[in-house]
Amino acid sequence: MAAVIQAKERPDTRNSVTKSIRAEGFVPAVVYGKGKEPVTISVESMDLVKKVRDEGRNAVFSLQIEGGKSLDAMLYDYQTDSIKQDLTHIDFYLVDMSTEVDVEVTINIDGESKGEKEGGVLQQTLHTLNIRTTPNKIPDEITIASAELEIGDSVTVGDLKTTQDYEILDDDESTIVTVLPPQQADVPEVGEEGAAGDEQAEPEVINDKSEGENEE
Repeated sequence: MAAVIQAKERPDTRNSVTKSIRAEGFVPAVVYGKGKEPVTISVESMDLVKKVRDEGRNAVFSLQIEGGKSLDAMLYDYQTDSIKQDLTHIDFYLVDMSTEVDVEVTINIDGESKGEKEGGVLQQTLHTLNIRTTPNKIPDEITIASAELEIGDSVTVGDLKTTQDYEILDDDESTIVTVLPPQQADVPEVGEEGAAGDEQAEPEVINDKSEGENEE
């Protein structure tokens, strides 16, 4: 069931009106979709932030507009104030539960790998995946179990199990996570080996110069 967000229609879009709306704790918003006329509304800022935090960035929200109208939509984009970081405008996109959409989903690496227990370092190079699915099948996150990964092992997009719920759009060769070997403790610091050599080389340069002066 979609999370409900209360909304008000906003027929007047003048700057003076939107400024007043923000002062009252609401955020101006627009709801649009393919082949649909945009609907301008306002929603309570704190309520929206709480619902997005609880339901997730890719959740489907039921916008209950005063007067009885209800619209199923996803949060598509938003703008914030550059100084206070307050929400200043929201874009919602109308959804059809039977029509696929492209969304970005967070990757969660679960567990400590065998390689980490042996001193290796787990490095995650990809933190989100682009998927295509219907709105009601969008996962909150995609979890990868790392417990069996040993030093030198890695997981690519192509290694993930296929599912009927969604299609992954990223390149199969893209690396998600790798377990790197531990750093070599006996590797000398930069410049350490060359220090003695520099001390031996320096007198030779000085001597060459001295010999040249004596010849004059």
